Amino acid sequence: MAVTGQQAREVLARADCLHTAADVDRAYDRLAEAISAKLEGSDPLVLCVMTGALIPAGQLLTRINFPLQIDYIHATRYRGDTRGGELDWKVAPTTPLQDRVVLIIDDILDEGITLARILDYCREQGASEVYCAVLVNKLREGKALETVDFVGLTVEDRYVFGCGMDYKGYLRNIPGIYAVNES
Repeated sequence: MAVTGQQAREVLARADCLHTAADVDRAYDRLAEAISAKLEGSDPLVLCVMTGALIPAGQLLTRINFPLQIDYIHATRYRGDTRGGELDWKVAPTTPLQDRVVLIIDDILDEGITLARILDYCREQGASEVYCAVLVNKLREGKALETVDFVGLTVEDRYVFGCGMDYKGYLRNIPGIYAVNES
């Protein structure tokens, strides 16, 4: 069901703040430090998973101070909804992955289906190593992908938005991580 900007404002007004903008900034700093320690000197190709990782990738990559290349991949299961469906491949990276160290940046590890398929894709394309960083790991049972290499924050199993994650196409730009208040 499509929502309007006004309805999205109402969801935000009732939402529960799980992590403040300051919490998120500290998480970006920790992620950048961990990624730098692991990947500096490896000439990595960073793939931003659109559209959710646009904001986390922009914030995170400005904190990393070594040479890297950036491209993007667009695969989604949500299409503006709050529940995932079939994986829809929209855009593959244009930079060859063969023999490259690849870092995938995404907004959230939710069910793990999309990220697992993207990681498989990178390996199928000949990447020598594939790492994954997410701003948020949702604590949820039975994920297709249980862990990733770099995690900024954790959240309980609720529908969250902000910092790249959306509520029905809105609220990706909100600083901080919020959960929809179902009551």
